[in-house]
Amino acid sequence: MPIRIPDGLPARKTLESEGVQVLKETDANRQDIRPLQIGLLNLMPNKIRTETQIARLIGASPLQVELTLIRIGSHKSKNTAEGHLLDFYNTWDEIKDRKFDGFLITGAPIETLEFQDVNYWSELEQILDWTTTHVHSSFFICWGAMAAIKHFHDVPKYELDQKAFGVYRHRNLKPTSPYLSGFSDDFQIPVSRWTEVRSKDIKEHDALDILMESDVTGPCLIHEEEGNRLYIFNHIEYDSSSLKEEYDRDIANNTPIEVPHNYYPSDNPDLPPQNRWRSHAHLLFGNWINQVYQGTPYDIGAIGS
Repeated sequence: MPIRIPDGLPARKTLESEGVQVLKETDANRQDIRPLQIGLLNLMPNKIRTETQIARLIGASPLQVELTLIRIGSHKSKNTAEGHLLDFYNTWDEIKDRKFDGFLITGAPIETLEFQDVNYWSELEQILDWTTTHVHSSFFICWGAMAAIKHFHDVPKYELDQKAFGVYRHRNLKPTSPYLSGFSDDFQIPVSRWTEVRSKDIKEHDALDILMESDVTGPCLIHEEEGNRLYIFNHIEYDSSSLKEEYDRDIANNTPIEVPHNYYPSDNPDLPPQNRWRSHAHLLFGNWINQVYQGTPYDIGAIGS
């Protein structure tokens, strides 16, 4: 089944050009089927690119998925047109009475700030608490994962001396996990962050299970069974050019930055970058959607009861 997104969303043309099946709202309304309700709280500055990346991955599922785009109501975006937000996004306050089968919270380029210094931290904490009663399964990405694991378990983040930036090898620590079904023992994932969480802090909590780890950049994917949550600290959802755009931006701004590790052929930024993680990104999101489908009640109102 295809993904259901608003007819005018810019991501639609991109996804259709890539062969992703996208369902028109008018056609979806005629189908006698309950689509999975997935919410995306998009904290990234370039919202159009991020919503396209996420829709691309969850749209590859054989299940019908309806994606609802959500933004923080107490924060004004400086990088996305107000018209786009008004046309396609709901504030959390507008959807907080709804239930969701799955809910994603993205990263944000504010990782060096203390959590309490983030101007929407209070609203985000309310949203995180809300997910425990209104969401069947939550998936937190990069800074969103650091914020969530701090909120739920008080796991700290640490600032790095040098940005973790590039494509790094990771190990599959739990091959029997349904979230890693089909994963290789060794695979590569993009990383772009100035902070980290550490294995020793995570291992103090029996509820947290490390599924993926890198010898260089540390823990990557954490599963919490009781809360039905996934935390991923790296950007497996990135498309091929994401790290290049970040690198080119920093070069243009005269910001000191190293060439992304293991990203360009022969580490030459004049050559087109290579995508070494695409298949595993589809696997991870497909496995998550499958687990959501198997566990969520048919009566969506029963979530949290």
